[in-house]
Amino acid sequence: MSEVKKSAAGGGGGGGWTRFVTARPRLTLLVALVLTALAVLAGGGVADRMGSGGWEDPAAESTYATEALERRFPGSQPNVLLLVDAGAAGVDAPAVAAEARRLAERLDAEPGVDGVGSYWSTGSPALRSEDGRQAVIAARIAGEEKDAAAVLDRIAPAYRGAHGPVEVSLGGGLAVRHEMQTVIQEDLLRAELIALPLTLVLLVMVFGSAVAALLPLGVGIVAILGTNAVLRGITEFTDVSVFAQNLTTALGLGLAIDYALFVVRRYREELAAGADTYTAVRTTLRTAGRTVLFSALTVAVSLAAMLVFPQYFLRSFAYAGIAVVLLAATAALTLLPAALVLLGDRVNALDLRRLLRRGRAPRKDTSGAGWGRAAALVMRRAPVFAIVTTAGLVLLGLPFLGVKFGTADDRQLPVTAASRVVQDQLRDGFPGNPGGGITVLAEGTATPAQYADFRERISALDGVGRAEGPVTAGGGSAYFTVVPEGETVGAGAQRVVGELRAAEAPFATSVTGPAAVLVDSKDAIADRLPWAAGIIVLVTLLLVFLLTGSVVVPVQAVLLNALSLTAMFGAVVWVFQEGHLAGLLGFTSTGDIETTLPVLMFCVAFGLSMDYGVFLLSRIKEEYDATGDHEHSVRFGLRHTGGLITAAAVILAVVMVAIGTSRVTNTKMLGLGVALAVLMDAMVVRSLLVPSVMKLTGRLTWWAPGPLRRFHDRFGISENDTYNPAGTPDVIEVSEELREAASSRQ
Repeated sequence: MSEVKKSAAGGGGGGGWTRFVTARPRLTLLVALVLTALAVLAGGGVADRMGSGGWEDPAAESTYATEALERRFPGSQPNVLLLVDAGAAGVDAPAVAAEARRLAERLDAEPGVDGVGSYWSTGSPALRSEDGRQAVIAARIAGEEKDAAAVLDRIAPAYRGAHGPVEVSLGGGLAVRHEMQTVIQEDLLRAELIALPLTLVLLVMVFGSAVAALLPLGVGIVAILGTNAVLRGITEFTDVSVFAQNLTTALGLGLAIDYALFVVRRYREELAAGADTYTAVRTTLRTAGRTVLFSALTVAVSLAAMLVFPQYFLRSFAYAGIAVVLLAATAALTLLPAALVLLGDRVNALDLRRLLRRGRAPRKDTSGAGWGRAAALVMRRAPVFAIVTTAGLVLLGLPFLGVKFGTADDRQLPVTAASRVVQDQLRDGFPGNPGGGITVLAEGTATPAQYADFRERISALDGVGRAEGPVTAGGGSAYFTVVPEGETVGAGAQRVVGELRAAEAPFATSVTGPAAVLVDSKDAIADRLPWAAGIIVLVTLLLVFLLTGSVVVPVQAVLLNALSLTAMFGAVVWVFQEGHLAGLLGFTSTGDIETTLPVLMFCVAFGLSMDYGVFLLSRIKEEYDATGDHEHSVRFGLRHTGGLITAAAVILAVVMVAIGTSRVTNTKMLGLGVALAVLMDAMVVRSLLVPSVMKLTGRLTWWAPGPLRRFHDRFGISENDTYNPAGTPDVIEVSEELREAASSRQ
């Protein structure tokens, strides 16, 4: 017997950590309070230090070309556009032209602004609207994203608005990203104001006790504040996406509630079974605490897989996710037990549901029996439920076969956002979206004739609307601007990028622009995706094996978890790519899905599915170890965790839907998609597919070859705890949602 299992069977004993938590609960809470206060100070203003980009591969050709062009030709990569509206007078009117030139000269003199050009200085038809009423002044604000945003904040008020005969609006990539960051911060605050009170109400409904309901909420707040401090520290060394704060809030509340539900439920079971406070806490930590720690590791591994990708957008979610998962588990295994020691039986105080039951006859406690009956029904018709459920999930996922990948642009913002309005006018009213073309950087000595020949050859490529250039500089470098036909980052533009990169030239070339960035981002994800998937699958298989000692259960867990995500991916394409429900949900469909979003959603949703899977499997395995009865153990596990998992999933879905109320499309997609995945996993996969598949595999479910079985005996992890504080059945639920009659044990 391993040391872990010996400890579990040892009854009232406990490890050093358990003794510390139970012996010095006030000190534990005091230290936590001080650390939380420090986290508030350390994490203050973290959003202001975050970026709103991060979709580019730093090692890609497009990134190299962008950086080189920014150094040598600032005007080739404008990120701020002044849309000058002359009204009926037209942009060529003398007074309009004079005022526009004055604005351009003033902008060129601003510190931090480079490469100012305009329709009035170049005469480029791409910078003039087709109706002649609007034209563009383009500029580049150089430097890191946060520094460039600070420059934009400083100069924007002086240019936005009326200037003599013209009206000026600000757009461009930098303005879009900066406004997106502001909108996300506002939306996150609103989501928290929605989620916190609703979560508290749901917790009161689950626990009955207002005191017990406040405990998970406290754990979640500590995890969120601690993660903000961690992210603030990470911003000192690398870029972090502002989108990661949404994941911090969602997982901080969701997982903290999951873990706290599991711990508090087990603690109340032990109290109901006759244990004193200290023994109940020790037993809880040895059993439910071990499962919580194990679950946190599985979720953290799923999120850590995003570290293999080069885009800091994805890496940011790994930073935030790992931090919030580990902090939520740490708080659930330290602060929560300390609070339970101090509360004792008062954890059941302030049962608000008594008000609703006043005057009613007490009803027989059958809590959990419905889950047992459902499990029995599913297993009696296991082939039917397994086939129908699997077919239904596959059918829901079919729209994902038509997925088209794109890149995030201004249409992520609401239609009323100032920078979105400008970009819409540029997209609809100008012959070529200024700043949205493909740029070819040429490096090496070349003659004017060679440049002209290259321009003629790329102009003749299929899908190219026109090619302009070269613009030359000293040192043997130049660039060409290529305007593709159709969408700036559409399939045609992406094909043009490939043709430009394959085109022969007497000098070295590198291609950049939105379409090139998208091509490189897709290539980077495709290159790293097998590694990320391999990490998730292999580590999940190992962890579930350590939990169950079976080689069959881990494979089932991976396959069923993946199947639980089909509805999410199908809905993402049907709703957000194809535009169904766009009016109801308030977003603009671009006809594609941002390339990194499916990867992010998979890692998050798969980790959360494993979280619920671990809760269910640990209880099934505990009972199977005690009885050796496979079918009874499956029924028992579902009876004792079905209500808990469903309650946790509903609460987490509420948090994710609150995140999904964001006005930014990517955040809306993440919130609503993961909410759907969580509900499908808890209500369909855990309730129908898992028991039916486990029935079909029978006792083979727990098979492992001899060497692996001996390995598990030595190093395996189990929630099994034979200690029974009162000589009564192991599990007695206390709340009406969670309570089980002792006679349920067979």
